[in-house]
Amino acid sequence: MCAEGVAADPGSFGIVLGGSGNGEQMAANKVKGIRAALVWSIETAKLAREHNNANVISIGGRMHSEEFCLELVDTFLAESFPGDERHVRRVNLISKYERDGKL
Repeated sequence: MCAEGVAADPGSFGIVLGGSGNGEQMAANKVKGIRAALVWSIETAKLAREHNNANVISIGGRMHSEEFCLELVDTFLAESFPGDERHVRRVNLISKYERDGKL
């Protein structure tokens, strides 16, 4: 599975595709260390990295053209996580929930 590969290789990224992308995103997020985001626009692809430090994106193949899916991937890969306090705090809360099962 894509998410297991990303979890085993910190700093790597993954892309999962499905009909709507919803189920794939949910499944990927079950893997410890994964922050998978469902993306459906250029803005959501950008914010997945910029605000949540996502390491996997999920795209609905039935929802978009192949060309647009590639734009989403390119946008996601071109972004970086700025590491500012607000967004680091958010990512840390996600990680804490993953470890402890509560915020």
